[in-house]
Amino acid sequence: MSVVLAVVSVVVAYFLGSIPFGVIIVRVMSGKDVREVGSGRTGGTNAMRAAGISAGLLTALLDILKGTFAVVLARTLTGGGHWAEVIAGAMSVVGHNYSLFLAERVTDETGRTRLKFGGGAGGAPSVGAASGLWGWSWLIIVPVGALILFGVGYASVATLSAGLIATVIFAVRAIYFGGPWEYVAYGIIIFVLQVWALRPNIQRLMNGTERLIGWRAKRREAKLAAQSGGQNK
Repeated sequence: MSVVLAVVSVVVAYFLGSIPFGVIIVRVMSGKDVREVGSGRTGGTNAMRAAGISAGLLTALLDILKGTFAVVLARTLTGGGHWAEVIAGAMSVVGHNYSLFLAERVTDETGRTRLKFGGGAGGAPSVGAASGLWGWSWLIIVPVGALILFGVGYASVATLSAGLIATVIFAVRAIYFGGPWEYVAYGIIIFVLQVWALRPNIQRLMNGTERLIGWRAKRREAKLAAQSGGQNK
């Protein structure tokens, strides 16, 4: 495996991950800046909040594909170097979460200027990269993630599940089917990246103030409306 080509694949993976499809799609479909809506992230869930289901689905699909392409490119350039594939997949998620194209200078309360990188939480590209590592991964991760999303009603929990599910999938393949053990490291790395990106959401989950979506959000709204109506009588 060429070290130079491995490095190239990782760098390209970061740039692929950095493409802010959510910003582009929401801007085109609604004229809004997705970073000024909801969580401020650029992923499919927030794109859906900003511009509807079609925008959310298209954003999620393109974010998945950039993760997949990053792994496929690394495999092609390195001739199947497993660590190069794993790192490239992880770097596509890093690029998605901390996009070079969304970097801006900010000044903190001490007067120091630094670069701030915007982006998403890494759910969709992590699924895409896992699918690049093993093509059938999405048939497990997506349905299980959807069940978690609509069952518990928290997009952050569903996103966190992607890394854990990928770890289990690749561990089972390694133990029982001779799959590469390096791929297990991918799932662990992704989970760590997602925990780091979702620190505010985890805090809100602990406080009971995290945003709900789906039927649980409607149920909460109905409950609040009923309570409000009872107090106004």
